Amino acid sequence: MSQLLSPFTVRGVTARNRIWVSPMCQYSATDGVPNDWHFMHLGQFAAGGAGLIMTEASAVSPEGRITPYDAGIWNDEQVAAWRRITDFAHAQGAKIGMQLGHAGRKASALRPWEGHGMVPVEEGGWQPVAPSAIPFGEQATPRELTEEEIHGIIADFVAGAKRALAAGFDALELHGAHGYLLHQFYSPLSNRRTDGYGGDFDGRVRFVLEVATAVRAAIGDEAPLFTRLSATDWDEEGWTADDSVRLARLLSDVGVDLIDTSTAGNTPKPKIPIGPGYQVPFAQRIRTEAKVATGAVGLITEPQQAEQIVATGAADVVFLARAALRDPHWPLNAARVLGGEIEWPVQYSRARLG
Repeated sequence: MSQLLSPFTVRGVTARNRIWVSPMCQYSATDGVPNDWHFMHLGQFAAGGAGLIMTEASAVSPEGRITPYDAGIWNDEQVAAWRRITDFAHAQGAKIGMQLGHAGRKASALRPWEGHGMVPVEEGGWQPVAPSAIPFGEQATPRELTEEEIHGIIADFVAGAKRALAAGFDALELHGAHGYLLHQFYSPLSNRRTDGYGGDFDGRVRFVLEVATAVRAAIGDEAPLFTRLSATDWDEEGWTADDSVRLARLLSDVGVDLIDTSTAGNTPKPKIPIGPGYQVPFAQRIRTEAKVATGAVGLITEPQQAEQIVATGAADVVFLARAALRDPHWPLNAARVLGGEIEWPVQYSRARLG
């Protein structure tokens, strides 16, 4: 029996299988409000048989967006727009989660297809903030956050989490990876603070732990809470796999249920030994040593590969990104390859034996 196709339960939520869709930014919202593109983008994965689908990083404040076109969860108009999407996903038998994010020093950026660099204030951009006034590559120098502002951002995460549940999301994920604000705090490459939110390991991880603690308290015990981490900066002076194991234990202690394990993003051109499943060993190590559930992501493309990851205990679930974009029905096709079964939408049932 396929382990990949078996259900996976976290707190009060059971996903029908362990094929989950990664957060993938679409840079297509207006004032943070998801639209028909987001409905299509996320809905196709629900119809395609995924167990759980994550939204793109959804900003907890306007200033937390990566670009002016990012989706958000800071007002009630956004809640109503997201509700249409969560209702559709549930009707297809899928679970759906929201990734809560703040871009920090990477905010106010151009969309990827528009080039590199920052959007000027006069063209709708804004001043990015960060733990320290250290720019990302050649981008503008961010303003260092005050402790009062840090507390305000924690409150924004809490408010966003509550709105996400009101919008019908089954699970929440804190975006603590890829060089965004939470990652900027815990990595020594971007945090040079000398107050209680900087310095040694304990100081640098304080912010992400306070966010996780506050969000867990706000959402209660039933909703699953994940955190995406960059398990290494791929830099000798940066964050390491040892650090990630240590942080994962602390996150588990404050109520995080699963570590969505990625890498990098906090330096412009890291030297990464990219290959099929190249990040899986980090997920396996965190799962084994920190005793917390993990998700593996990164160049997972084939059903047998995904099955092996789960069956051998390297991770509890796999997250698909580009593979899902290329084939939104990847789970349905994987079930055929693996000799298992995922229920098809009745509208597509005529294609099952095609």
